[in-house]
Order: sequence, then C-alpha cells, then structure tokens
Amino acid sequence: MSNRVVVIGGGIVGVTTAFFLQRAGLQVTLIERRSGVAQECSFGNAGVVAPGYVGPWAAPGMAAKVLSMTFQAHRPVRWHPRMSTAQWSWLRAWWRACSAERHNSNRARMQRLALYSRELLLQIGRSLQLDYEQRTGYLQLLRTPKEFAAAQAHAAKLTELGIRHRLMDAAEAREHEPSLNPDTLLAGALHLPDDFTGNCALFARLIRSQAQALGCELRFGEAVDAIETSDSRVTGLRVRSVLGQDARLGCEHVVVAGGVGSAALLAPLGLRVPLLGIRGYSATTLIHAPEHAPRESVMDEHYKVAVTRMGNRLRVAGTAEIGARGDTHNRLALETLHKVLQDWFPAASRSSTATYWHGDRPMLPDGAPLLGETPVAGLWLNLGHGSSGWAMACGSAQITADLICGNAPGIDLDGLRWARYQ
Repeated sequence: MSNRVVVIGGGIVGVTTAFFLQRAGLQVTLIERRSGVAQECSFGNAGVVAPGYVGPWAAPGMAAKVLSMTFQAHRPVRWHPRMSTAQWSWLRAWWRACSAERHNSNRARMQRLALYSRELLLQIGRSLQLDYEQRTGYLQLLRTPKEFAAAQAHAAKLTELGIRHRLMDAAEAREHEPSLNPDTLLAGALHLPDDFTGNCALFARLIRSQAQALGCELRFGEAVDAIETSDSRVTGLRVRSVLGQDARLGCEHVVVAGGVGSAALLAPLGLRVPLLGIRGYSATTLIHAPEHAPRESVMDEHYKVAVTRMGNRLRVAGTAEIGARGDTHNRLALETLHKVLQDWFPAASRSSTATYWHGDRPMLPDGAPLLGETPVAGLWLNLGHGSSGWAMACGSAQITADLICGNAPGIDLDGLRWARYQ
C-alpha cells in the first residue's frame, strides 16, 4: 500500500480526515478551493454534537408535514420547486426512504456513527488540549403536548442506545434553564447531559494546524477539475488554481470529501451519488446580558432551531431550504431565527449586532453518509453527512484512515458503504 493520499475538501469532514490520515503515518495532501478550512458549510453551523438527536430527514409523515407548512410564515422547512431533474429525483428517493422501516434503519446507522464520533472528538480534544468553545449539555424544548408525547417515545429509544437523558415537565425545564422566557408556552423538555456543542469552524482551524504540524501538505485556492484513472484505478488529479493555472497531481489514493460538489467529480467515473444541497441559516449575536443567556445549548423542536452559546456570542441556527438559488439570504428564514431567539431569550442579546450566514449542506436522500471504498481502486468516499457533519466528522475520519490502512473499522459499517447505492 502506498502512503500517498489526497483529500478533496477542507470542510470539517475533509480537514479532520486529513488529520487522522496523517496521524496514521500516511503522506497526506489536502486540497481546498477556498483560502482556508471550514469556509462554507462548516463555518456558521449550530455546533451541536448530540448523537441522540441525530437522525435522517426522511421520516414517516415528513412529506405531508413539509407540504402542510407551505403557507406558514415561520416554518422549519422551505421548499422551492424547480425544473430540475436532480431535485425531483432526490425528492422521490427521499420520499421512498420515509417509511418507518427505512427510517429506523438509517437512524440506527447515523446514531452508531455519531456516538463513535463523539467519543473520538472528546479524546482528541483532551489529548491535544484544544479549546473550541465547547459547552456540555443539550436541552430540547417542546412547545406542544404532541411534541412532548413524541419525545416520550424517543426517550425509550435513547434508553435502548444507552444514552443518558431526562424528560422534564415545563416547571422542571424552567428550573433547569432559568433564563427561559416565562411568557413563552412550554410543554416540557428533553435533557441530554452528555451531549455538547462547540465552535465547528474553530475546531477545524485547530485540527488543520495539528495536521500541518505532523507534515500534512495544505493546498488552498485550488479546485479539482477531474479525478484521473487508468484500468479502474486512481492515478491522479487535475487541479486548477484561483489564477487559472492547471496542474496534475499524481497519487494512488483520493478521499472525496468535497461537499455538494463531490457529485460532479464522481459522475464522469460512472459513480452516481444523489447529493443535494439543503441550505441552512444562522445568526450570531453578541451577548448583551449574560444572566439572560442560556447556560446550555437548546433546541426548539417546533422550529428546528438551535440556540448555542459560544464564548461571548449566541449562535441561532437552523431551518432547511430546498431549491435555494444564488448567494443571498432568505429574509423569512432569518426572521424565523430571530423569532426563536426572541421567544426564549429576549433580553440576552441585541439583533443589531447580528451577523448572518448560510451554507448548503450535502445531504443524501436517506440521511446517512457514504463511507469507504468505491468500484474504482484507490478512490474513497467520506461525504453526504448533511446537517450532521460536525457530529460525525471524527468517526468518519477514523473509519477512512482505518480502511485505507487495511485495519478493521471501529464500528459496523452496514448501510454506510457504497453498496447501498448499487
């Protein structure tokens, strides 16, 4: 086995993969079209690492729920129908994955990976003494009795997985998090004490430095135009710099972790990956009154919006937009974020200090990512993590390093490999 590996993509998944590969003794090059790591989908996310909350978007009743919310001003999902074969093909596959049986299987796969990844993330953080604004504890806020009943059913599954949790009524939840606005209706909450949040982009920069210190080569401002093969084996890459200069980079192994753009790279090789960019939003504000800000990170279950404390800032992140175009923010999506912040923590910060972000999360129809080898020798996948890239990054990186080195992976990869799309 050659020890030369190129990782395509400098998001949280790609840069973490480069670190784990370099730490395993391989000779690694990371290629990223931007000027640094975590500048797109990994930049402004909620920062939640909550394996018990991880699950596929494709769930029973989800299609009807999305349609029923079409005319609501504030809603967790916004859909813009497009004359796009890729979008409609993805939606058909997503709809088929919404069955109870497939949902349960995919959720189990994602949670298995997320639990494994959380332990690795904690180990790396401790061993390298990394400070990435982490904060322990995660509180899922339930506005309605229906949401509380669903949380009760979910709690039984958490028990089966061995995930510590506590279901609280409204009074207990307000006692646990006294900064919650008493005027906002609350049916109860689900507390996950072992889950945590952290600044994903900051961690990416820290782990990039660790990888570089180990000898990883970083090539920023370069885009991969094509993956070259011969006799169904990887031979190299064609890359183009921001100045338009073309070059060829020879290698024996390539890990594709390039987000939404990965599908276009794989298609010429006959590998059809149904990736779709689902846009998410965040608003980050300065904390004005720390005593009115949440002690732990919270998730508003009704609107699927998380409020995360990061140092002296509050990150409000969530919503999902299908079929977004261009590079402008959706004003209504941002208004939903502000509504959630105002509902729960009205005195914590001032909206005038807010900065905004959006990112297109690379999502597969059935939710779980794709890991491991492909029919092309030397070509490896680590993509399709959707909104859970931060929660799964370390586990996916370790698995990729193990497979390339010929070692047994740390968890069962059933349903996470290329075979599921054959």
